[in-house]
Amino acid sequence: MKRREFISLLGTSAIWPLEAQAQQSLRTIAIVGNTPAAYGRWAAALVERLGQLGWIEGRTLQVEYRWSKGRRERVVEIASELVSKKVDLIVTYGGAAVILKQVTASIPIVFVPAVDPVAAGLIVDFAHPGGNVTGMSVQQAEIGGKRVELLREIVPGLGKLAILFDANYPASVREADNVEIAARQFGITLLRRGVQVAADLEPAFDAFKSQVDAIYLADAGLIDGNRPRVVSLVLDTKLPTTTSISETARAGALMAYGPNYPDLFRRAAEVIDKIMRGASPGDIPVEQPTKFYLVINLKTARALGLTVPNDLLLLADEVVE
Repeated sequence: MKRREFISLLGTSAIWPLEAQAQQSLRTIAIVGNTPAAYGRWAAALVERLGQLGWIEGRTLQVEYRWSKGRRERVVEIASELVSKKVDLIVTYGGAAVILKQVTASIPIVFVPAVDPVAAGLIVDFAHPGGNVTGMSVQQAEIGGKRVELLREIVPGLGKLAILFDANYPASVREADNVEIAARQFGITLLRRGVQVAADLEPAFDAFKSQVDAIYLADAGLIDGNRPRVVSLVLDTKLPTTTSISETARAGALMAYGPNYPDLFRRAAEVIDKIMRGASPGDIPVEQPTKFYLVINLKTARALGLTVPNDLLLLADEVVE
């Protein structure tokens, strides 16, 4: 081969990947969360990881955000809109994923997180989800028991515990069932309080003030989607409260124990990458948390007159002073 031809060929091969990237079609994903405050930080971790995988927002990726504010009727509206726009993929939380799956069987849906997705009807099984849905699962049976156990270490003589859950979300109801089993094993009486709309939150907390020693917040879009209001009510009750959401503990709840949500969202980005490169959602196994995060709000503990054992403080991933 002549020197000039070789240089010409080399130059063409160097330019080709850039041209191919420029010609790559822009993919659109929709992120459907509760509120920017509740879901935004986690979504940012997902988009950042997608960028590391080559899906650059504004270049090869367009991200559209929709916020349900924990309202099911709003999720239905969003679902109809996204299907008509023919987005390439939808990322959302478990309760919304159930509604979205009923609306579309063709657009890939990645839930992050979902509580017990098999029982919720989202997937067939963890290894082979089937259909157009996969994602990250949170199995609350084991986590709920651990959360009660940790709460007992901080609240001496814990005898009556209230659980606030979403009565319209089956996974939240099952979490209440699992917590009731755990509470019974510890000799704790559980007061169950289901809410259906945001207006039910204040009466529920009013009832807790005179009836229980502590509060357990179940995972539910309705509860986390109204996080500022829930935190305000938690502080007003002056009762030790446990949750799975770190941000709620940082804002004033006594403690949080649950999955490391930013890590879950980064792992979900890797699932999205596979789907957008041609994999079928139904063939991608549903994953579960590998990292858990314990937050203890020491400032709240002191305000409530509680002493947190030193060994528990040493176990905490984060202590709010």
